[in-house]
Amino acid sequence: MTGHVPVMLAEVLAALAPRDGGRYLDATFGGGGYTAAILQAARCTVWAIDRDPAAIARGAALAERFAGRLHLIQGCFGDMMSLLEDTGVTQLDGVALDLGVSSFQIDDPARGFSFRFDGPLDMRMGFHGPTAADLVNSLPERALADVLFEFGEERASRRIAKAIVAARTEAPIETTSRLAGIIRSVLPPDRSGNDPATRSFQALRIKVNDELAEITRALDQAARLLSPFGRLVVVSFHSLEDRIVKRFMTEAAGRAPAPSRHDPRGLVARQAAGFRLLTTRALRPTETETAVNPRARSARLRTLERLDPAAGEMPVP
Repeated sequence: MTGHVPVMLAEVLAALAPRDGGRYLDATFGGGGYTAAILQAARCTVWAIDRDPAAIARGAALAERFAGRLHLIQGCFGDMMSLLEDTGVTQLDGVALDLGVSSFQIDDPARGFSFRFDGPLDMRMGFHGPTAADLVNSLPERALADVLFEFGEERASRRIAKAIVAARTEAPIETTSRLAGIIRSVLPPDRSGNDPATRSFQALRIKVNDELAEITRALDQAARLLSPFGRLVVVSFHSLEDRIVKRFMTEAAGRAPAPSRHDPRGLVARQAAGFRLLTTRALRPTETETAVNPRARSARLRTLERLDPAAGEMPVP
């Protein structure tokens, strides 16, 4: 499948609940699927962020269609507060975050995200900073193994790193097909049917784009931007992302486990939570959706709502 198919679109809209006059942020614009649906669901205004200049350029037609209601901003979603401050926006009624890689990026061989195509080993969501090729050709073997293990949860990280370092002494590793071939040469086929290179490509992409730190920054800023009853809706696609989202929302809603009775922190009164979880368990895509769009099968959706301080619940400072 190629092109942009917004994942769990119906569920995202139901969770965000756009209303007339509302102010919303699509922090991962991509192909504009969520943005278009939000604008069609209510007479509201949407700001949309994407670090990829190509995504912003693609959105020009949509911005013209919804003139005055859609505002496109190029930048990282982890910088959303400063990006929005420049436009005078300090509060939002909802924020949507789709943490998956854009289909446009995956399906473009020149971007180097996928081993399904031969292309330059790039993987940058924007066009600045080191590429994946820079990492695999320069990192020491141990550091490279750490990246593959930490961000790809790859148990064979040491074996793969050793093979990469040996291969780059013969010639620099510059293409997706060569890197995938090196990984496959030292790993047996995965019983799940996934390509043996999957976890390593994920790890390098996350490292290149600093994705996990970016997610942490974005969650904190999104929560601060929400007005009373404003909602943060996040769709994640692998365990590393979902773990961060789950922990953040659980703590914001005051549902983190209490400290041990032996922990001095247990003597301090806990502040009233400023948010509530609207999804006690992550929502999953329907079988119908995954049959049509296999890329949706690993998606998890979680929603957090800011409470109204006027109702006696004080928000997190």
